[in-house]
Amino acid sequence: MGAASGDRVAVSVEREEQGSKIHLITERGGLPISVGISAANTHDSQALEPLVRGIPPIRSRRGPRRRRPAKLHGDQGYDYAHLRAFLRGRGIIARIARRGIESSQRLGRHRWVVERTVSWLAGCRRLHRRYERRADHSASFVAIADALICYRRLAK
Repeated sequence: MGAASGDRVAVSVEREEQGSKIHLITERGGLPISVGISAANTHDSQALEPLVRGIPPIRSRRGPRRRRPAKLHGDQGYDYAHLRAFLRGRGIIARIARRGIESSQRLGRHRWVVERTVSWLAGCRRLHRRYERRADHSASFVAIADALICYRRLAK
């Protein structure tokens, strides 16, 4: 899945009442790049590394194929030194609000894209409430919903 101008990604977490969370990385336009599901009792920061590793190579129209995004925007839940070091090691600039120093309000100009994608996912009735007991079945339905979002968005 390629993005013409996807040099930034943002991270969001959708919390559901049934004991699971949907973790999401999108590109600048709101297309989902990497998605994961975890239990509700795990911290958000534990899902960032698998999501970043799951980002496929980004196709560009000119030049060599990029292997990673340039920037990653995240809220204060991802403000940990080991996550910043992980992103720095991959050559990704971390734009993460610092706990106790910066407010998450400044991220609003980038965060709304992720929140819009989460609302697109919430529009899928099957994902609104988790009916499946197995996590792999639920992840499959999330992947199908992501494919539909990408198809609808790119077909325009």
